[in-house]
Amino acid sequence: MTRRDDLAANLADVRARIDAACEAANRSPAEVDLLAVTKTFPASDVALLSELGLSAFAENRDQEASAKVVDFGALRPGVAPTWHMVGNVQRNKARSVVSWADRVDTLDSVRLADALAKAAAQRGRPLDVLIQVSIDGDPARGGCPLPDVRDLADHVAGSGELFLRGVMAVAPIQMNPSTAFSVLADEVSRLRRDHPAATVVSAGMSGDLEDAIAHGSTCVRVGTALLGGRRLASP
Repeated sequence: MTRRDDLAANLADVRARIDAACEAANRSPAEVDLLAVTKTFPASDVALLSELGLSAFAENRDQEASAKVVDFGALRPGVAPTWHMVGNVQRNKARSVVSWADRVDTLDSVRLADALAKAAAQRGRPLDVLIQVSIDGDPARGGCPLPDVRDLADHVAGSGELFLRGVMAVAPIQMNPSTAFSVLADEVSRLRRDHPAATVVSAGMSGDLEDAIAHGSTCVRVGTALLGGRRLASP
């Protein structure tokens, strides 16, 4: 079996899981985007997934991603997928991240928002962002604590350089995913009262995408189920 065959089979399995989860939640599969998390995997895998119909890819390390975007462009000239940053962004790396990322999904503070806005202004076009919500408030995992989400959203909305597209969250390890995503859904409902255009809910990964879809996720981030076990980023 070739690598392309392997990826095609994995993609079919993931699509089937999404379809089944949507059916169980009485939702259309068209409501749920699939974001391929390609961190630690080569640009050649991204190129194959692009051939198989995927058009959105996520990275979590700026240095790896910036090189991969260039490599992908050489492999598939003329193809323009969207690139998402799903890792922690240091403020001093904002300009570099904005040079390749179409959307930053891990905005979690006013200071980072200001750094990204400045970088977007230098780039010459606005940047789409998601607020990373910390469901349990643990600072070790990053994310904006629930009580601060709406203030951060208001700050982003006041920036002419950032577009608030929605929220992103990871279910805490110690919390039942269904419970975690239910908490997120409540926060999303409150947020949309003041920011109705914030429609993206990026929640659910390889192990818990069904629970996320049941609670309104519009984007699942899948890596392992698509690409296999993670390779070492620095062998």
